[in-house]
Amino acid sequence: MTKKPLHNFHIPVMGLAYTIDSPIRVAQYGISSVISIIDDEILEKMKNFYNKKFNLDYFGISAKTEDYRARRVTAYLDMVDDIVNEKFESFKQEISKNKEALKDFIAMLPNTSDLKNSLQTLINQKDNWSSNIKNFIESNLKPGSIDVNIMTKVDKDNYHKNEQLPVMYNDAHASLRGFAKSKLSSSMVLSAGMNPRLYSYMEEFEDFFPDENGKIKKKIILKVSDFRSAMIQGNFLAKKGLWVSEYRIESGLNCGGHAFATEGMLLGPIMEEFKQKKNDLIQSAHSLMTAALEQKGKPVVSEPLEMKITVQGGVGTSEEHAFLLANYSVDSVGWGSPFLLVPEATSVDTETRNLLLQSKEQDFYLSNISPLGVPFNTVKGTSNETLKYEKEAKGKYGSSCPKKLLALSKEFSPEGTCTASKKYQDIKLKALYAEQETLTEQEFNKRKSEITDKACLCVGLVNAAYMEQNLEIKGEKQGVVICPGPNIAFFDKEVSLSEMVKHIYGNTNILSDNQRPNMFINELKMYVEYLRKEIAESTVQITHSQTKKWNAFRKNVLEGITYYHELFTASPFFSNGLSTINQQLQEYKLQLIAIEIPQVEK
Repeated sequence: MTKKPLHNFHIPVMGLAYTIDSPIRVAQYGISSVISIIDDEILEKMKNFYNKKFNLDYFGISAKTEDYRARRVTAYLDMVDDIVNEKFESFKQEISKNKEALKDFIAMLPNTSDLKNSLQTLINQKDNWSSNIKNFIESNLKPGSIDVNIMTKVDKDNYHKNEQLPVMYNDAHASLRGFAKSKLSSSMVLSAGMNPRLYSYMEEFEDFFPDENGKIKKKIILKVSDFRSAMIQGNFLAKKGLWVSEYRIESGLNCGGHAFATEGMLLGPIMEEFKQKKNDLIQSAHSLMTAALEQKGKPVVSEPLEMKITVQGGVGTSEEHAFLLANYSVDSVGWGSPFLLVPEATSVDTETRNLLLQSKEQDFYLSNISPLGVPFNTVKGTSNETLKYEKEAKGKYGSSCPKKLLALSKEFSPEGTCTASKKYQDIKLKALYAEQETLTEQEFNKRKSEITDKACLCVGLVNAAYMEQNLEIKGEKQGVVICPGPNIAFFDKEVSLSEMVKHIYGNTNILSDNQRPNMFINELKMYVEYLRKEIAESTVQITHSQTKKWNAFRKNVLEGITYYHELFTASPFFSNGLSTINQQLQEYKLQLIAIEIPQVEK
């Protein structure tokens, strides 16, 4: 019998290291979380840290070792698995002996859970209390999943003594291999779009294929922003005999980290399409997968395997959480940024956590700091920003680029350069200064900030974890970059894990002020602002295709507003705030209509 997950929320990946050890912190309570496995260096450092802390016998893996990247990933994940299992065993012991600990655990479970009701019945029994509880716990509890994340685009070619290594040594390939060779039975979340070469590489590992009972040891989760891309990617993998066990839908703009704005498609209509067409996804992938498995001579799965739909991005109240589960029949809801304020769950240094607590709505913004050239959600006043301004005041630009994970620009060298590096910015600035005479001051400053805005994410996104555990940070001082979703503006208290979980399930409320707009309204506002800004900042000559794109964007947002009007009127949820919601929908509709889309001059 397969044990059901204990919770209907999960903690998504955050940055490179904010959830680096979240499973060690929360998995014993049945909470699933996701580790980024692209940076082998932080994995190795954290492995050495926990090795000492728990007296384990994992060896260090030097960067001189053959295939060290993948080996470091495997070793770290194996260690996390060992620690989680040990903590889970002790936790089961504790709650089967200690009634108070058991009550605390029951209080953290969803109110709709059968498990919660059964435990509550058992706790009131007088006879054989301990042995009954013990048997029940053994049969029903399981730790949260130790899932991993790979950003598919972060797949730089690697070189040894100026010779390019085979593709299997590329960054994302090595990370994937490290996960595939680990003993984990969990899922790999692939985000940031399709990388056909990486997807094809999965065929080399048995663990990604179903066995004769249809069980998959290493499952695939795709993070997607719309149905079309889910269908394309799912079918691509199914043709190789690989099954996507979960589609994780994320809001385009109301999310942490990189923001991939959809073409004006709002989260509600996107979720509606998944709800209506989930069966198409399943049937299409199942028939393609069956044919591929037959051809490969692997065990064929007669019935379609389980396929979950989950959602994340901007959720902040128990009502929104319950609505997503009920209205779109999703299996789980991701709660990311609010967990940055839970020291028991995430790896954040004190200074950065305090910055998040004090920052207001206007301090969170969509920046241009990512070397990937994709808008990136962040907050004003990080230590990275302060250090950058200090350096720029001395005429120094760019980072020393010690890790090169994002050295993906081939403009100046086949080995790739990062656009946040000193090397890249020096060349670009030199060329810009040569043109200075021909540019207006405004044009010059705009182009200069386009070059110098880029920040070193490889270092900035892992420093908080080093600082939290007082681990040594080598190299130039870079401070911390943090990438919360804008929704965190409404959370202003550091809370315990238990309080956050009770907030998610509606058993307490940690939001101090009820001015927070509904998550769908908040996202809508971001899309209206995004379109306005895109048009205002457009410097290139307007073309027909550009005008067409903006018109389509606006049309999609307007259709989303109509959808929400109908949805909220018919839904039993959000009835208290319904008049405000309708008023806000009307307001943004008028704002959208008022945006002037430039016409191409005849």
